[in-house]
Amino acid sequence: MDSLQGFETTGNPSVALTPIFPLSMTTVSAPSAAMTTTNGNPLSVSSLSSSSSSSTSPTRTLSRYENQKRRDWNTFGQYLCNHRPPLSLSRCSGAHVLEFLRYLDQFGKTKVHTPLCPFFGHPNPPAPCPCPLRQAWGSLDALIGRLRAAFEEHGGKPEANPFGARAVRLYLREVRDSQAKARGISYEKKKRKRPPHNPPSLPPPNQYFSLFFH
Repeated sequence: MDSLQGFETTGNPSVALTPIFPLSMTTVSAPSAAMTTTNGNPLSVSSLSSSSSSSTSPTRTLSRYENQKRRDWNTFGQYLCNHRPPLSLSRCSGAHVLEFLRYLDQFGKTKVHTPLCPFFGHPNPPAPCPCPLRQAWGSLDALIGRLRAAFEEHGGKPEANPFGARAVRLYLREVRDSQAKARGISYEKKKRKRPPHNPPSLPPPNQYFSLFFH
């Protein structure tokens, strides 16, 4: 899986991410018309960060998934802080999430062949090629899943979750299909084989009739 940590801006001067974790997100404040949590409180990146730290016991050992989810959330919060113009979480939409995903492509490590490449659709290219590196579909799909969960775990309303927007789902599907063709692999989930259905066994004929004529 492609790593989303430790990167710096190289392709977009208007947006910059710093490679330090955990990242401070207290510089983002919610405007007057802020998105609210399920408790009616304004939702901001800083409130989510403080809620996360306060809800975690010092003696609790976080799982690898929880640690990665926290890092992803901090990364997205820093992206909002460095956005030009600065963008608060309450103003974040599915379009901004797509902008974030496209921004991450410059840090990808997965070779995605172009249609003009002789290795297009080849799962194991025999030689190197100049095709671009991108974030793998699996990495983006898992990232969105963690961010979507983090948003709701910290009070965000499911119906206002920008990571669950229809545009984001369609984008991920498009990335999956295009990368599957370019890399010559399939992302289809394997269907579980059901155990063979054995019909109930019938008693021998003589025993069958004895049940009725005994």
